[in-house]
Order: sequence, then structure tokens, then C-alpha cells
Amino acid sequence: MTDSVTTGWNVAQVGGLLLPAADVDTAVSAFLRTSPPTLRWDVDFSFDWTQADADRLTEGERSAVQFITIIEDHLPGYFALYEQNFPVDDSVDRATYIHNRELYHFTVRWAQEEDTHARALTRYQLAAGLAERDALWDSLAEEGRKQFVLPYDEAVQFFTYPLVQEKATQIYYQHLRQAVGDPLLKEILVRLSKDEARHFSFFADMVRLYLERYGDAVVDPIREVIAQFRMPLADTIRGYWRWALKIADTARYDHTEAYDHLVKVVNRAVDARSDKVDELISFVTACRQMQTNPF
Repeated sequence: MTDSVTTGWNVAQVGGLLLPAADVDTAVSAFLRTSPPTLRWDVDFSFDWTQADADRLTEGERSAVQFITIIEDHLPGYFALYEQNFPVDDSVDRATYIHNRELYHFTVRWAQEEDTHARALTRYQLAAGLAERDALWDSLAEEGRKQFVLPYDEAVQFFTYPLVQEKATQIYYQHLRQAVGDPLLKEILVRLSKDEARHFSFFADMVRLYLERYGDAVVDPIREVIAQFRMPLADTIRGYWRWALKIADTARYDHTEAYDHLVKVVNRAVDARSDKVDELISFVTACRQMQTNPF
């Protein structure tokens, strides 16, 4: 694979080591099997929207719903990042195309499910009376039009980042579900958290396969993700940190809870731990222990 550097929206392809396409197919197939047609859900038919009741929510819970709607609704930016760094066109050689094409089977399903999350949260706000349609669309467009960029050079980093992000999101949805007073919103959050758990499992499989195949060669890129980690849109949403602290008061949240799951992935992937792997685990553990601020 030719080298390139991730600088934003104009990237032809990401650099670094790629997994064999057969490994990608293994992870993608395992993911797709976790969602048979009989278990899938739909915004229009899976919920009784007449039961949405914002009067059952505290002000903090309302704010949390508004916040996570913005995060989920940024799906076009997230999906574009993978389209641009793992292109499926003639800008890449044949072997890279085959790899990217296998990955695409995951990204299109993942994007569809994340878009469903955005639609469900938007529909809930409208049905519960939290927002008027045009005003909500306008507010989502305000953030949605902004670019989403990850500052990474290596392909493995584009799986490590969402491993942490998806697990952290799942954990927060579980905590928020326990806090909210509207049964319909609880039901929605159950659906969302289950999907996020499945997405995490895919990215965990990819990182595990990288470690099994390449070992120490991917340790530094993984470490870099943790060293620089910030949740999506932390640098673009106006007043992000104040808002994040407010919703963390509503339902406990600490994205470093997800770091424990990364350590488990590393331990499962490595039979005989090298000095570099030991240093990675120590670093991730230290980041977990030192974190005092949410998000």
C-alpha cells in the first residue's frame, strides 16, 4: 500500500499496514451474523411514538437527549471519513481495493444503523415535544455541516478510535437509560446500546486481528490514539465541554471506562507479551486511572 498522510477531507487513502482481505471478511461476516433480519429494528414500526412524554424527563435528561442526537446525526461526516481513507475506486491498487471493498460491507451496514439512531432520537424529540421540526433540523444542520477529521496516519488507528468511542457510547446509553423517566426513551436507549455493543465488537475484532498479525508494529499507533483521544465533535460543538459536564451529571459517564475493554482486547490477542505491549497496557491503564473529567 502506498503511503499517505491523513490531513482531512482530501485524503486519497490512509497509510500504514492493512490486514489481508480474508481477515477483514472474517470480522465483517461475524458482525453481520449478529444482526439477523428477525432482530433488526426500525424507526417507523418498532416504537409507539404516541407514548413519547418529555414531561417525564428532567431538564438534564432533556439536555442529554439533545446532545446525543447531535452526536448521532453527524453520521455523514463519520461515514465520509471511511469512504475517503478506504476508497473503493481506481485511486488504489487492486489488492487495496479488495481490502477496502470487504471493509465497505461493514461500513455501509454500520452507517445505516447509526443513521437509524439519529432518526430515532430526532423522532423522539419531535414526538415528545422537545423541539419543533424546522428548528431541530436547523440546529442539527448547524453542527452537521462541520467537518469531522481524525488526525491519524495509520489504518489500525481508524479501528482503534471507534473501538473506544463505540464502547464509551454504549456505556453512556446504558447509564442514561437507568436515569430517564420516560419508558419509551428507555426502550430506544436499549436498542441503541445493543447496536453500539455490536459495533464495538467489530472494531475489537479488527484491532485483535491487527495485533495477532503484526504485533509490536501496531502498538505505537494504538498508543497514539489513546494519547490523543477525544470523543466525536469535542472540537466543533460550541460549548461542548460545559454541555458534556452537564449531561454527565445526569447519567454517569467517563469515556475511559472503555479503556478497560481495549486492554482486554490486547490481552486476548497477544500470547507472549513483549516490552512494547506491556508498555501499552501500562499506558492505557494509567490514562484510565488518571482521568478525572468526563469526555
